[in-house]
Amino acid sequence: MHALPHGTTSTPTTVTVPPSLALPVIEAEFPRELHPYWPKLQEKTRLWLLEKRLMPADKVEEHVDGLCYTDLMAGYYLGAPDEVMQAIADYSAWFFVWDDRHDRDVVHGRTGDWRRLRLRLHAALDAPRHHLHHPDPLVAGFADSMMRLYSFLPRTWNARFARHFHAVIDAYDREFRNRTEGYVPQVEEYLALRRLTFAHWIWTDLLEPSAGLEIPDAVRKHPAYRRPALLSQEFAAWYNDLCSLPKEIAGDEVHNLGISLITHEGLNLEEAVAEVRRRVDDCITEFLAVEQESLRFADDLADGTTHGKEVSVAMRACVGNMRNWFSSVYWFHHESGRYMVDSWDDRSTPPYVNNESAGEK
Repeated sequence: MHALPHGTTSTPTTVTVPPSLALPVIEAEFPRELHPYWPKLQEKTRLWLLEKRLMPADKVEEHVDGLCYTDLMAGYYLGAPDEVMQAIADYSAWFFVWDDRHDRDVVHGRTGDWRRLRLRLHAALDAPRHHLHHPDPLVAGFADSMMRLYSFLPRTWNARFARHFHAVIDAYDREFRNRTEGYVPQVEEYLALRRLTFAHWIWTDLLEPSAGLEIPDAVRKHPAYRRPALLSQEFAAWYNDLCSLPKEIAGDEVHNLGISLITHEGLNLEEAVAEVRRRVDDCITEFLAVEQESLRFADDLADGTTHGKEVSVAMRACVGNMRNWFSSVYWFHHESGRYMVDSWDDRSTPPYVNNESAGEK
């Protein structure tokens, strides 16, 4: 199976997808594309990570291209202006670094460090300009991302994005406490938490600056918009759980749909994998069923007015990118070094994390 190349070469990379993770319908029905700005995107995000001191130079040099963070975003937000695409890619790279810091704080019991970081991120989200030069690179990099993302659409969109991300920070805090206490959430509790820690509504919000228009509430909250948006994100979260289950079992994680099913539903590992995969397959099937309804709804929005036409075009772009999320997420999990646990020296310690600067001695 040939996937699109990553790195800086033009030679297709042969990607082997394990049978237990293969989704033929994605490979057949969800063609993959990358934003044409992608090669420059990759280069600039690499430089941004260095400039903001989010990763040391040796980790950037050795790992960043192979982690494929820019590939993931460039396969999702097609049609975005280059400036928007760059801001989203940098923010996404920051998000992965933040996720790794959170993980290391849990592993090393740094409760005070995590609490301080959480409070600083809440503050930077509301007033990023005041945190651009914060001594913690993670806070300063986040503030830089927010300044850029807040520049594209009106304040109403900014306020919504901030509200959604405050909830994500708080959900990460709940994960911190759960992991510290060894608490495995019940299945429904986990699914609700996962929608926040995977940042379902953040990635959905970012469809709008990519389309160049804030979607009116009446459209955004309509089932024809909200349902495919949710399905695309649920697919991504649950497929991530499927692919990361070995990594998370090795790292004594408690947050994975498979782990909740094993702990609370009495399933064995094989049965849990089959159940997660069933949910993944159902997301794809239902998305294909509702996609056409969503596009018809978009057509109905073109009511003869200029604004109606703009909203119709923007909604079609958003729904198209919801579709793109399926293929982008799928191939990311088989190309990114983030999930190649068997190649790590220590299956519980990712080789791309910055242990020293995170306080590990």
